[in-house]
Amino acid sequence: MCGLAGELRFTPIDQAPRPADLAAVERITHHLAPRGPDAWGFHSQGPIALGHRRLKIMDLSDGSAQPMVDNDLGLALAFNGAIYNFPELRQELQDLGYRFCSDGDTEVLLKGYHAWGAALLPKLNGMFALAIWERDNQRLFLARDRLGVKPLYLSRNGERLRFASTLPALLKGGDIDPVIDPVALNHYLNFHAVVPAPRTLLANVQKLEPGTWMRVDRHGEVERQTWWQLHYGPNPDERELDLEGWTSRVLDATRDAVAIRQRAAVDVGVLLSGGVDSSLLVGLLREAGVDDLSTFSIGFEDAGGERGDEFQYSDLIARHYGTRHHQLRIAEHEIIEQLPAAFRAMSEPMVSHDCIAFYLLSREVAKHCKGVQSGQGADELFAGYHWYPQVDGAEDAFAAYRQAFFDRSHAEYRDTVQAPWRLDTDVAGDFVREHFARPGAPDAVDKALRLDSTVMLVDDPVKRVDNMTMAWGLEARTPFLDYRLVELSARIPARFKLPDGGKQVLKQAARRVIPHEVIDRKKGYFPVPGLKHLEGATLGWVRELLTDPSQDRGLFDPAMLDRLLSNPHGQLTPLRGSKLWQLAALNLWLSEQGI
Repeated sequence: MCGLAGELRFTPIDQAPRPADLAAVERITHHLAPRGPDAWGFHSQGPIALGHRRLKIMDLSDGSAQPMVDNDLGLALAFNGAIYNFPELRQELQDLGYRFCSDGDTEVLLKGYHAWGAALLPKLNGMFALAIWERDNQRLFLARDRLGVKPLYLSRNGERLRFASTLPALLKGGDIDPVIDPVALNHYLNFHAVVPAPRTLLANVQKLEPGTWMRVDRHGEVERQTWWQLHYGPNPDERELDLEGWTSRVLDATRDAVAIRQRAAVDVGVLLSGGVDSSLLVGLLREAGVDDLSTFSIGFEDAGGERGDEFQYSDLIARHYGTRHHQLRIAEHEIIEQLPAAFRAMSEPMVSHDCIAFYLLSREVAKHCKGVQSGQGADELFAGYHWYPQVDGAEDAFAAYRQAFFDRSHAEYRDTVQAPWRLDTDVAGDFVREHFARPGAPDAVDKALRLDSTVMLVDDPVKRVDNMTMAWGLEARTPFLDYRLVELSARIPARFKLPDGGKQVLKQAARRVIPHEVIDRKKGYFPVPGLKHLEGATLGWVRELLTDPSQDRGLFDPAMLDRLLSNPHGQLTPLRGSKLWQLAALNLWLSEQGI
C-alpha cells in the first residue's frame, strides 16, 4: 500500500529520446508522503522517471523497495496495493525458473509481467495500480485492478504523460491547467458526485478505468484494453440452486476473502459500524483464529432529531467477540476544524457525509495498527440499498433508478449552474441509460447492481475509503471486493438478494456466524447528522463558504444559492443528502486544491 508517480517523455520518431522531468516527478512523489511514510525512491532512465512512497506491510526489508529495477529482465516497476495470492504466483514462477531476492509481492509482479505480460493481470487477487517500464521496447505499461480499489490519475499533453496515485499530487508537477470539465460537473451535481472514469472534475486530468490496462510507447502511441468485466446470471450448473445453496457458497467465498487478506497482517483491525457487513468480518476473523483483534467505531453529535452513532450495535459485537474496542465520538466543532484537511486528502470532491467520519476514524486507527479490514461493497453486490426494490419490476428501470438515486432533475441542474456551465444534454442520465442498455445484465435489478458495482462503488465508497485511510498511512483491505466473491454475487438471482430488507443471501450467511441482533435491526448508515441537517455553527460555516466573494468561481446561480440558503433543511436529495452541502463541498475542494 503506497503511492506511485511517474512521467514518460514523448520523442518524435526522427529524434533522440528526451529525458523525463525528474524534478516534477519528485514533487509529485513527495506530495504522496502520507500514503507511504516509511520510505521513498526514484528511478530515471532516458524518457522515463518513476517515483514511489512506501508503506511497509508485506515485506519490511529493503528487498522490496521501489521503484524495483531488474536489469537482467530490463524492467522497472512502481506499484501501489497488495497482491494476496503472491505466494502461489511466486511458486508458479519459481517452477518456470525465476529466482527471487525478496519476500514480498512486488518482485512477483515484476517477474510475473516478464513471464506472462498483460496475461498476468487475471492471475492477480488483490488491489493494485502499477506502472512497468520495458527498457528494451521503450514502452510503459499501466494497469488498474478490477474494481478500481487503487487509483491511478493521468495527465497527457503533446510532450509527456504523467501519472500518480492522487489527483492533488499530480497537480504538484506543474504544467496542468486546472480548468473544470462541464460534463464532469454535470455528473457531480446529478449522479451523487460520481464522475465515471476516465473523466475527473478537471478537464486536463483523467483516471485509468478499473479493470483496464494501457501501454504507451516513447512516441506517445497508445494501446488500451479492458481486461475484466462483470457478467450477471448463474452458470448452467447453478440454475437450480436454492437459497441455502447460494448461502453456503457466499459464506465460503467471504470466509476465503477475509482469510487471504490476513496474509502479512501483523496488527489486525476492523472498522466496525455495527452493521451486518463489518460485524461479519469480525466474526470471520475470530473464526480464523485471530485473537488480538482491534475494532474501531465512530459517532457524532445528534442533529435534526437524528442519532449520530450506532454504538449500541458495535458495542454488542465488540463484547461478543472480546475485541480491543475503540470508540471515538466527534464534536461539531471538530468536524468544522477537520473538514478542510479531509477535503485536501480527496482526489476528487465527495459529498458523502461519512468522508469526514472515515478521515477522523482513520486518524485514530493509525495510532494502533497499519492495516484494517472494512466492509465496503456488500450493499452494491447484494442489493442492500432501498432503490433496488423500486427498480425491480419497474416498467422503465432507468427512470426508476434515476428518480431514486439522482440528486436533481435536469431542469434543476440547469437552474443550479450559471450559463457558461449549462449543458442542454442530460449527460449523466444518458450515461446511466447507456449503461443499462449494455448486454450482460438482462434483469432490471442486475442492471442497477452492475452500474453500482462497477461505477458508483468505484468512485464513491471505494475512493472514499482509499483517500481517507491513506491520508494517515493506513491500509484498508475490503474482503467483499475480492473478485471471486464479486463474480459469485453477480451470478446470484435477484430473488435471493431483495427479500429481508435487502442482502437476504448475505444475511443468511451472517446468521451462521454472528448474533442475530445486528442482522434483524433497521439498516443504518455512517451518520454525520450535522452535515445532513446543517444546523448551528456548521450552517454558518457553509453559508460563509458559499457567499464569500473570494470563493465565487462563477459556477452556481445566485438565485439558487439564495433559495437553498433560505431553506437549508428543506432541500434534500432523494438520497436524503443536503443539496446545499453538495455545492459547499465542491467549493471547499477547489479551494483546498488551490484551484
